[in-house]
Amino acid sequence: MTFYLVKTPIDPIFDTRMKTHFNIKFLENATETLRAIAHPMRIAIVELLHRNHSMSVTEIYEQLEIEQAIASHHLRILKNKQVVQVSRQGKNSFYSLENEDFHTII
Repeated sequence: MTFYLVKTPIDPIFDTRMKTHFNIKFLENATETLRAIAHPMRIAIVELLHRNHSMSVTEIYEQLEIEQAIASHHLRILKNKQVVQVSRQGKNSFYSLENEDFHTII
């Protein structure tokens, strides 16, 4: 099935509302953030961090029973999209949710 965009008298009203109510850059960033979270392993990480508030990489990969490199990869993606934040204590990095709303979303 193919859909075509057809201009109707309603389209200019819709376009005006989109421009005044939504910032396209905000929507693009929100889409990218949601796409980053929308992976089973990353959802599990968000859930763990919500329950435990702060966890080291070691604690995360042991809880999820995955390799450290895989946990680090997923945490890096979440960090780059500002879903998680990192604090260092000695040699260890501890991760926590940047905002609890990310847990609410999932």
